[in-house]
Amino acid sequence: MRIGVDVRIFYHRMAGIGWYTVRLLTALSRIDQENEYVLLQHRRQTGLLVNAPRFSRATIFAPAHHRFEQWPLSIETKRLNLDLIHCPDFIPPLHNKIPAVITIHDLAFLLYPQFVTAASARYYGQVEEAVKRASRIIAVSQSTRHDIIQLLGAPDNKIDVIYEAADPMFRPIDEDAARDILQQSGLEAPDRYILAVGTIEPRKNLKTLILAYALLRERYNHSLPLLLAGAPGWLAEDVYQLVATLGLEEHVRFLGKTPNRQLLALYNRAAVLAHPARYEGFGLPPLEAMACATPIVCSDAGSLPEVVGDAALLVQPEDVEAWAAALHQILSDEALQAEMSLRGVERAKQFSWEKAARETLETYRKAVT
Repeated sequence: MRIGVDVRIFYHRMAGIGWYTVRLLTALSRIDQENEYVLLQHRRQTGLLVNAPRFSRATIFAPAHHRFEQWPLSIETKRLNLDLIHCPDFIPPLHNKIPAVITIHDLAFLLYPQFVTAASARYYGQVEEAVKRASRIIAVSQSTRHDIIQLLGAPDNKIDVIYEAADPMFRPIDEDAARDILQQSGLEAPDRYILAVGTIEPRKNLKTLILAYALLRERYNHSLPLLLAGAPGWLAEDVYQLVATLGLEEHVRFLGKTPNRQLLALYNRAAVLAHPARYEGFGLPPLEAMACATPIVCSDAGSLPEVVGDAALLVQPEDVEAWAAALHQILSDEALQAEMSLRGVERAKQFSWEKAARETLETYRKAVT
């Protein structure tokens, strides 16, 4: 097969979907010795996103996430003689008949429209037509599969659940190695801390975590700092303002966008990862933390229970007192910390990009038969 993969999102925004695409393609390049891959790259992105045998690029002029995207994208892709097109960013070309596989990561824009920008809502509003147009749909969790069926009426037999995985770089490392990484990157971090990872935006529910952190300090007399690793997103100012209102500026640190190498060190030195998201289609930070043997307190919303299994303490996302109590429990019990670390490492082994690539290949075959 000659398979086109729309990777323009990586130039548009180097975030979750872009990294999902690169990691999947890298795994496919290692296991697939038969098919040809044409990477549909943004015209301003130089080089080949994944440099491997049987991989080539096609320069696409249609801009990603643009209201005038569809007609030029449909024309440009039609000229490439593709047997199949995979669109990891939900929306395929809607005006040609090339068999399409789409990956749907989550439907937060439908479930929580108040948490997305108008531009994102407009773009992803095409998802109902995309689901009808697609030959096959990849959902990254059973939770997302359920949402696709319930909210969009997609037939069950059209959807394949294929889990994501942590980057193999995430693993336990010793304290000295972690300290060296942080020092080399110029990032100062205390010896122990509570860590949260993710974009600073309403869906990540960081305001609940910050309120719980204030309660943890007041009621349980814990003094560990809270480190928030993630780029500022939509309505981030509300989170910054809450920290100031509570007088926690000296105890809550915003690290900004954090490269994976720094995250590796941060996970390994963290006393606990707190992940309070209201909704996740998959949720990579808990999986990355488990791979690093970091204990976790996690929201019980969306796909997160699927990902962490029995390797985390689960808490309702809006329950501030329960969050404070769970953090106190894990910070105060060394035996529990050790047990959760072991469980996490074993749980993380169940997810791999090679497995995801093999299952994706099978989805490609289904799409053209």
